[in-house]
Amino acid sequence: MNVVKTYKLKLVAEQHLRQIACGVCLLASVTLVSASCAEPIDFSAAWQQVQEKSNALLAEQAGIDEAQHKRESAKSLYLPQLDLTAGYIHLDDDIELGAQDILDSMPAGALVGSVLDTLAQSMGLSLAAIGDGLTSTISESEVWTGSLNLLWPLYTGGRITAAQDIAAASVAEAKQQRNLKRNDVFEDLCKRYFGVAFAGQIVETRKEVEKSLRIHLEHSKLMVENGQIAEVERLQAEASYDRAKVDREKSEQDLRIAEAALDSILQHEESLQPASPLFIYRNLPPVQTFIDQTLAGYPGLAILDAKEDMAKGLTRAEKGKYYPEVALLGHYSLYEEDSLAMELTPDWFVGVTVSVHLLDRSGRGGKLQAARSLTTRVEALRNQAREDLALLVEKTYREAEQAIAEHDGLASSLRLAEKTVELREKAFNQGLATSLDVIDSRLYVAGVKSQRSYAAYTYVTRLARLLAISGGMDEFITYQQSDQ
Repeated sequence: MNVVKTYKLKLVAEQHLRQIACGVCLLASVTLVSASCAEPIDFSAAWQQVQEKSNALLAEQAGIDEAQHKRESAKSLYLPQLDLTAGYIHLDDDIELGAQDILDSMPAGALVGSVLDTLAQSMGLSLAAIGDGLTSTISESEVWTGSLNLLWPLYTGGRITAAQDIAAASVAEAKQQRNLKRNDVFEDLCKRYFGVAFAGQIVETRKEVEKSLRIHLEHSKLMVENGQIAEVERLQAEASYDRAKVDREKSEQDLRIAEAALDSILQHEESLQPASPLFIYRNLPPVQTFIDQTLAGYPGLAILDAKEDMAKGLTRAEKGKYYPEVALLGHYSLYEEDSLAMELTPDWFVGVTVSVHLLDRSGRGGKLQAARSLTTRVEALRNQAREDLALLVEKTYREAEQAIAEHDGLASSLRLAEKTVELREKAFNQGLATSLDVIDSRLYVAGVKSQRSYAAYTYVTRLARLLAISGGMDEFITYQQSDQ
């Protein structure tokens, strides 16, 4: 009996010494960690930083700028086109015009030529010799030109208006594409940010298991030395402790991977650590509220609306090919050579041209039907998207509710597990329980804690997806700050 009391006193003293030593080590480790830990950042600041630096969002913004520039360029379709042209032409010979050529071009040129030839002979002259003397150079072989040419479309069958409508719809599509990408980036940030918080909780849980199993192993060694338990009990405790160290090291590696993923999306020179923990907000609005908000403002549906506008504009453009085209044209000569041809050519002219394509080889009929089919296809895709979105919101909402139920339901299991550990350790010290019983109870506590942490992480990610889909991302911060 004295031996047992002596052993118990020794065991209690060693426990106190270990607790003091662990406290000192913990204080030193906290001091070292606090000196070298990364800068904390709450979720609101992280989200703001991502919106400013995300390459994905910058790319989408560049797409908006591109579409806006194209829309501005489409406005110029109503403006006239004025071209400045200059040219050089080389002819094989000078263009000359003689009297004989003039006579030959006249309707009665042959009769007039015969009469003139008779008169010339009576005077002792040759009509050919006279004609050579009357020859004039119309244009030399080298010709230089310079002019202004005007073309101003007045009516194109509605194709210009259709092109401008398509350009405007492209801008709307680009803006909604950015909103859609913003939703994806927000959801990705939530997964990475709170993934670090979740991984950190797992590391702490693994450290607790490792610490408790180390203490259990030391107890087992003392009890083996005093003949209270068999050697196999100590071996079980040692094996469990070694496995706990491996699990803790693996969880730390997972934490480092999660931190690297967060640093990547934050694009910060120094590593940042989440300051906002996992949370549970239990007062969510009804699921129908989220469905209505999603169907009213989801960017993907707005993209389909823009594509429908583009398809309708394309239909009007193809239909416009059946209508006539009216345009104003003009010409003004800027440079004239000193030649008869240039003197005979007017300096300027204006006019109106009307053209109708009677036969068209571009397949305008088939293109018109294709544009109409595209409109029908977009309408069907939008209807299907609305059904899929309603189902996705329903599924995500139920998953969030299930995560809350799992997190809250495991609270009683955690209390039971911790109480079981306490009883098993007492029983083990009294020789009424095996080492395996203590190990199992410790691992069960760790398992319940990990499940609760994962349930909280699942809830946060589902809430982020729910709010991103329904357009309520700004409410996420409100839910986070008023959890419980």
